Amino acid sequence: MMQRSVVLVKPDGLQRGLVGEIIHRFERKGMKLVGLKMVRMTDEVVDEWYAHHRDKDFFADLKGFMQSAPVVAMVWEGVEAVATVRKLCGVTAGRQAEGGSIRGDFAMSTQMNLIHAADSEETAKKELGLLFKDGEIFDYDMCGLPWMYGKQELEKENQADNG
Repeated sequence: MMQRSVVLVKPDGLQRGLVGEIIHRFERKGMKLVGLKMVRMTDEVVDEWYAHHRDKDFFADLKGFMQSAPVVAMVWEGVEAVATVRKLCGVTAGRQAEGGSIRGDFAMSTQMNLIHAADSEETAKKELGLLFKDGEIFDYDMCGLPWMYGKQELEKENQADNG
């Protein structure tokens, strides 16, 4: 199995009508969408999701923001998916994000930065478990896969799966 990364389109991305554009960016890159749903973030999920921010003075505002509207939760798959997704998102602070990235093209704020992406494989697995149940992640053959990766890259992924 290839690496997976969890992505959230935050309430500001949903309110600004950017969900389709964001999905389109990942699809054009060659990522494989294996999970997608709209959810409201509960107190428990937000507390666990942002546990590393719980003691910071902005946590209450962050929690309120993440619960102000639904989020669109996605799981993307690919070779080095976590790093690839983060690169497509751009740096956290929208004003400093690189042009061509999602935040660089559409965000001006650090908090209102449209999107969340897992920062490691471990975080992606934790986040996947918080929002997705068995049966909500799909495994299927993506017909364009041989046109996205070199033969050696795919063989290396297959060896990692079997090794």
